[in-house]
Amino acid sequence: MNALLLFKNDIGSFVHLYTFLSQIFDYASTDIEKRFLFFKRLSPLLQFGREREGVDLSGVKLTHHNLKDEGKRALSIGGADLPNLPPITGVGSGSVQDKQKALLAAIIAKVNDLFEGELTDDDQLIYVNNVIKGKLLESDSLRLQAQNNTKAQFAASPTLAAEILNAVMDALTAHETMSSQALNSQKVRDGLKEILLGPGQLYEALRDPE
Repeated sequence: MNALLLFKNDIGSFVHLYTFLSQIFDYASTDIEKRFLFFKRLSPLLQFGREREGVDLSGVKLTHHNLKDEGKRALSIGGADLPNLPPITGVGSGSVQDKQKALLAAIIAKVNDLFEGELTDDDQLIYVNNVIKGKLLESDSLRLQAQNNTKAQFAASPTLAAEILNAVMDALTAHETMSSQALNSQKVRDGLKEILLGPGQLYEALRDPE
């Protein structure tokens, strides 16, 4: 889906840029013109099945417009005493937001509300996303449950709660501060489960090891 959305954005950028530049520069290329016309007709069709909230205006067409003559304008395009216009660069080189970075940021934000003390973001991230999640990924029972149940059913599994407790105990020596708080607080363990099932994507990782 990200690749499709990026493709649609890129061809939209091409269409808009060519529409502007072709008015001031003759490219003398029917291939570019053909590509422009093809992309222009293709772009509105790329909906990818996304649901929209509110009124669907995708079929609205502009039938009339009004032009007003506001007089002549002087357009300076450079000279000895004037700066040159910067070139247009990077069209079609956009990127979809890095999902992994967004998930890691979400983990850190949630873990900050669970633990107390002088803990760095790296400490908390490694503890939850590497140590605890890594221990849980070793569980054949959890992997089997994730592959044969919905995420809601998996979240309610008593095996998951028990495995989180076991993972916390195993990590006690290396991460004593957070592990001690997790061992002494059901709230913290519940918070860990929420994080692991949310941005930690434990369920998805257990279903798809690759």
